[in-house]
Amino acid sequence: MTTLEPGVDLVPDTRAWGGDHAHDPTAVRDDDGTYWLFSTDASGDGPVRGGVQVRRSTDLVDWEFHGWALPGVPDAAAAWAGAPGLWAPEVVRVGGGWRMYWSASTFGSRRSAIGLAVAAHPAGPWEDRGLVVTSDAVPADAAGSPHGDGPPNAIDAALAVDGDRHWLVYGSFFGGLHALELDPVTGLALDAPAPGEPSPGPGVLLARRAADVEGAVEGAYVLPRPGGGWALLASWDSLFSSYHVRAAVADAVTGPYRDRLGRDLRDTAADAGTVVLAGHRLAGGPGLRAPGHASVLTEPATADAPGRQLLVHHVRDDDAPERHRVQVRRLVWTHDGWPLVSPQPWAGPAREDDDERRWPAEPAALTGTWETLEPGSDPRGVERGRLRTLDAHDVRPMGDGRFTWRWPDGAQASAVVLPGWDAVRGRATLVLVAVDDRGRVTTGTRVGDDGPGAAA
Repeated sequence: MTTLEPGVDLVPDTRAWGGDHAHDPTAVRDDDGTYWLFSTDASGDGPVRGGVQVRRSTDLVDWEFHGWALPGVPDAAAAWAGAPGLWAPEVVRVGGGWRMYWSASTFGSRRSAIGLAVAAHPAGPWEDRGLVVTSDAVPADAAGSPHGDGPPNAIDAALAVDGDRHWLVYGSFFGGLHALELDPVTGLALDAPAPGEPSPGPGVLLARRAADVEGAVEGAYVLPRPGGGWALLASWDSLFSSYHVRAAVADAVTGPYRDRLGRDLRDTAADAGTVVLAGHRLAGGPGLRAPGHASVLTEPATADAPGRQLLVHHVRDDDAPERHRVQVRRLVWTHDGWPLVSPQPWAGPAREDDDERRWPAEPAALTGTWETLEPGSDPRGVERGRLRTLDAHDVRPMGDGRFTWRWPDGAQASAVVLPGWDAVRGRATLVLVAVDDRGRVTTGTRVGDDGPGAAA
């Protein structure tokens, strides 16, 4: 890293970065099959120049640094927020072009902005279209705390498209998560006070932490559920140490979002949200801390697959938490429409099977020894995998890898069992994800050679 004179960009040597130093990532797929990754202007080695980092890949495993989307922080955002870089980009295809919603702020401040840039191709060039929504600092003499209450923080954008209505889902730490309606034609806020001016927000409240909680709810992503309705994925707690991802579902984009126990994410008295991904260490593998700020990449459907979905997030090394990188995992849906996340990272199309017709159809797939995790048991820590056999009762196949069963304590589980790749042991195997009616999520990797689908 070379530190230049004041007023000059910080330009590191990115040739060996790959997926390292990617924070708050989002990925898209171009028509030619190339994947493009956009992330916050951050590095584990220190400050970098601003403008949204861009990487590309052919398999979502190996990444090549491509540069920056913008020449720096747009003038309006710099003047409003004083931000040296851009955070948490959201990139989506709308019509024949691409839109990027980026955030500008400084750590610990609520004076923030979300802006819009457009391009004909993910590689750019990107054209700034101005600010979409802003939030102001809370006066020192304002009532309430500087945390969960009060107005939102205008960062961490995600776009949800519901027919001909577009919604900007945003918010971080202060004031909770909100949804603000956009003009589908311009991509700017419908309630802007005048053309070219940003909205002051806040929009519709989706989720909020209690005011006395020193922890975030942020990095939200909203996506359609199979069969109708919507799911929300968001990150809880400290991005440096205890980040983890929780899920909730709703009938409408604007909520109310409820977890597996039916708790409303707006209820500050409840520690709501079903934990689907948290820090962990599988036997023989690295410790992964604070996975979070996830987006979802939805692939085009083919004759053999409905269009796989992949959770794209960052993670930190447990042994060196200042180091962060992108990680990709398969996202699947239970038969009753609950989103769950694979315990194994995505291994590339050559090692993954998207044809759900070949996913396990018989209860015998559950036999053998599994290394399991329960991400909700200690979501703020780094859970170690546990070897066990599955004590599943009354197993019922639901088709295409979907099952239901009853745990020994009587809890009813909905599960998905599918082919996967064991990144620690370097072999093909089966993985499972399950959520029960008591709100517990269980994930597993089959490690024994004593059941159908085990590696030869």
